[in-house]
Amino acid sequence: MLQPWAVQWITAVLLCRAAAQYSSDQCSWRGSGLSHESHRRDVEQIYLRCSQGLLEWLYPTGAIIVNLRPNTETSSRHMAGLHVCIKPYTYSQGSHVYLERAGDLRLLLAEGEQAQATVHCFSQAEGALFVEAIPQTDISRRITAFQYELVPSQVPGAHMYPYMHLGLVTCEPCSDDEVLMAVCTSDFAGSGIFQDVVSTSNDHIQVVVTLSRLFRQKSAVFAWGGVRGRSWSGRVTVPAQCAVHPGGDEYLLMGSVHFGEAWLGCAPRYKDFLKLYNQAQRAGTHPCQIDTD
Repeated sequence: MLQPWAVQWITAVLLCRAAAQYSSDQCSWRGSGLSHESHRRDVEQIYLRCSQGLLEWLYPTGAIIVNLRPNTETSSRHMAGLHVCIKPYTYSQGSHVYLERAGDLRLLLAEGEQAQATVHCFSQAEGALFVEAIPQTDISRRITAFQYELVPSQVPGAHMYPYMHLGLVTCEPCSDDEVLMAVCTSDFAGSGIFQDVVSTSNDHIQVVVTLSRLFRQKSAVFAWGGVRGRSWSGRVTVPAQCAVHPGGDEYLLMGSVHFGEAWLGCAPRYKDFLKLYNQAQRAGTHPCQIDTD
């Protein structure tokens, strides 16, 4: 019969071995399909509670189901408007990615498409991610890896993010209420001008911008130009069908950051925003206080 200390030691070793096979936190998961070798038909359930993170599955075998939820209490109404966006790494291979709901599967991302690193989005209500390994005689070089984000669709400027609205992107300006809310809640907000279009694709264009004021930014997408420059510079991405005119008027540029890229949302002329904000401030209806001086 084993002594109590021996039982504790063996338990600790087993836990360490399990941790070596699978490591996860609330945001990301990294695991190995080698632990499924003896029971390939089993499906591993993974639960992540975060607004963004990544998944890396080494030597994929069998299948895993990835359940993504926000890390805060969320009403059913908000959940209905929540989208999941995933972006595979260029080296990702070895699996197909499906949407699974009530046992039904719909292909979201085939293995051959993953090297393109294209963003794919779907409504949270459409189900969980079902990642199924492709049977291989040699799995030693196979890694399935992607980033994910949970993106609310009912925020100012969300209509400009094309991956959430395939074929339905509109370039309509934001309403007054949306502009006032966006300056308080966007991932970035600053006043400046469009400098130059630097790259284009069939879906979107990238534009260099220079900001004289930066009210907020959650990620360092705009860099300070130094003491002499007295400005911030960076790039924003815009749907290809939305016209951008370099130079000229100053705009209030607001938007969201997805997978490290700044996407433009609301962009009223700055002088029009100042008029709107001052009116709301006098009426006491402005959602937040910003320094416009």
